[in-house]
Amino acid sequence: MFLLTTAIALAFSAIPCCLSIWPIPRSFDSGNQIIKLSNSFDISINFTNPPQDLLDAVARTKDAIQTDQLGRLIVGRGSSDSEAFGSANTFHNLVLSIEQSAPVVQPISTEAVASLDTRDESYSLSVPLDGSAGVVSANTTLGLLRGLSTFEQLWYTYNGTIYTSYAPLTITNDNPAYVYRGFMLDTARNFFGVSDIKRTLDAMYLVKINTFHWHITDSQSWPIQIAQFPELAQAGAYSANQSFTPEDIQDVVSYAGERGIDVLVEIDTPGHTAIIGASHPDYVACYLSDWITFAGEPPAGQLRLADATVANFTAEVLAAVAKSLPSTMFSTGGDELDTACYSADEPTQMILNETGRTLFEALDDFTATTHGALHTLGKTTVVWEEMVLEYNTTTLRNDTIVMVWISSDDAAAVVQKGYRIVHAPSNYFYLDCGAGEWIGNDPTGNSWCDPFKTWQESYTFDPLANISSGQVSLVLGGEQLLWTEQSGPENLDSIVWPRAASSAEIFWTGDTLPDGFDRVGNISEALPRLHDVRYRMVQRGIKAIRLQPEWCALRPQACNG
Repeated sequence: MFLLTTAIALAFSAIPCCLSIWPIPRSFDSGNQIIKLSNSFDISINFTNPPQDLLDAVARTKDAIQTDQLGRLIVGRGSSDSEAFGSANTFHNLVLSIEQSAPVVQPISTEAVASLDTRDESYSLSVPLDGSAGVVSANTTLGLLRGLSTFEQLWYTYNGTIYTSYAPLTITNDNPAYVYRGFMLDTARNFFGVSDIKRTLDAMYLVKINTFHWHITDSQSWPIQIAQFPELAQAGAYSANQSFTPEDIQDVVSYAGERGIDVLVEIDTPGHTAIIGASHPDYVACYLSDWITFAGEPPAGQLRLADATVANFTAEVLAAVAKSLPSTMFSTGGDELDTACYSADEPTQMILNETGRTLFEALDDFTATTHGALHTLGKTTVVWEEMVLEYNTTTLRNDTIVMVWISSDDAAAVVQKGYRIVHAPSNYFYLDCGAGEWIGNDPTGNSWCDPFKTWQESYTFDPLANISSGQVSLVLGGEQLLWTEQSGPENLDSIVWPRAASSAEIFWTGDTLPDGFDRVGNISEALPRLHDVRYRMVQRGIKAIRLQPEWCALRPQACNG
């Protein structure tokens, strides 16, 4: 027993537990000495003509360090650190440097929407002990931004003194294990305003989540105003105050881009489109029919995909939205088609009989039309897994990105077909699960995807489970998702944060922690750092839920059981 206990103690002693950064850098060398931040601290840029969004990011970082006012999560909240303040060196300056071999310096917002295979988020960071200038160096402004998000998490405040206890610190070539690290928000079932989205983007920036997957429409509402098709939002939004103007969309896209976040908009088709019937009833099958028979949730209705007029209309709608967005990606959804609806829909059956096609052959044609409009704009299309595994859609291009949601077990089957994937499995990453049933007449009150997905469970996710070595390059990353049948602005922060940060570390740091230990087996090492970023989020106005009693948060490892 003594030998086992000693071995465990030695293992924990090898873990650099004092560096409370989320996600943890992939490699670093950290001390445990204190340096104080100078009252005249500044961040300088050592190259000419820095883009405005980098200057703005510098200003935000300086402001965050001054206003976080976060006490260290130890007993006394830093009172023991104050004994070293008198003899501690003072840190005056951080220098941002672009590597000389880098091409022309681009704005952060340009780098943030670069194609996934060319995006460079790597950075290096040094914070010397002797008070000399620290350095963040990178190949891109996006990399500099990632370095700033790490730098912000180094600083604590006690009795008016801002300091770090991690000096000297060296992080060399920290870069993400996976290029796609996302969060999805459904703004159709319940509406979220621009301010709610911006607050979410602020939290995403802090933990280096780089993609906002915006599920913007669904059967319940159409909250996006499109100049060419004003009738969709006029008839389909819950109210005029519950829709996004083109200016709102650009505001979100710009705000996200400045924080290194790509906005992937999804307009789900041909299913999840009942609301289009409010303005175009002839385009929607089973519109106003019994939803229990013809849909997974109310209201029933989905686009008459076999009708060429409907396919062309859909392509025009998608293109009208996509052409205003800088992202290289656009999602057309494609999940949960109700085939019984189409079987019962006379216009659909008449068209299928006249053209001699099956339903899924018609879906092939619909996809060719709608995706073709997006490909013309240079967009890479994104779909849900049924398009590949259930409908066997033959007109999908090889570069289509497939989101695996029904089960993590389905990932292997998708990559075996040669498609790139984003992990979004309901059995790990659905943040709405476990809140109870939202359907009224259900005495059990259980949701379909119970139980609640804890941060611990999601943190153990293995992105490469059942993926062969030759298929690893097809795994782009993953995202956590919030479907909003039971969520609104009131509980957005608490249901998402800090749980969604768990996948941020999975897909940035990877399977191996910087100490060489396996991430999956080190939940107890992750918890103090997750506490830390959660408390920092709260200081920034994000109402992230608590993970434990504060007594435990101040005593790492004491509540492990």
